[in-house]
Amino acid sequence: MSFWPEDIEETARSIVADFTEKKLLIATAESCTAGLIAGVITEIPGSSTVFDRGFVTYSNEAKREMIGVANATLKAHGAVSRPTALEMAQGAIGNSGANISIAVTGIAGPGGGTEEKPVGLVHLAAARTGHETLHREMRYGDIGRNAVRLATVRTALEMLIEIARD
Repeated sequence: MSFWPEDIEETARSIVADFTEKKLLIATAESCTAGLIAGVITEIPGSSTVFDRGFVTYSNEAKREMIGVANATLKAHGAVSRPTALEMAQGAIGNSGANISIAVTGIAGPGGGTEEKPVGLVHLAAARTGHETLHREMRYGDIGRNAVRLATVRTALEMLIEIARD
C-alpha cells in the first residue's frame, strides 16, 4: 500500500518515465507543501535519473538564502504571490543542476489567511531552461490543510507535465 492517493502516484510514475525518456532533471522549491512534491516523485523507483534536489523554503529567509528570491519581491508582494513563485522556480533551476523546476507557495490553513490572501490560495510556477515560466494561481478554498496540500501536489504534477511538452 502506498502513502499517496493512487492518482497522484500514477501521475508521478508517468512523469518519471517521461522525464527519463526526455532526459529532463527536476528541482522543487516548496513552501506550503514542505517537500511533498519531492516526496511523491522520489517514491517512484528510478526517480534518481530525473530528480536533482528539493528546496523546502518555508520561511522568507530560506527563500532568499537558498534560491535567491529578492528581498524587494517579498516586501512588495509577500511570500504568497505570483512574483515570489516565479522567482522561486527560476531560483531552483539556478541553484541546482536541473533544467525543470516546480515552485509552490501558499496558505494551507487553517489560519494565516486574509481577505486579500485567503486560506487555500496557492501560487505555483514551473520553469524550464529556454522556455517561458508557467504560473497558476489556485484558490482551493478553506478545504482543510491536508486537502490544500494534496491539491497543490496534483496541480504541481500537472504543471510539470505541461512544461515538459515539446
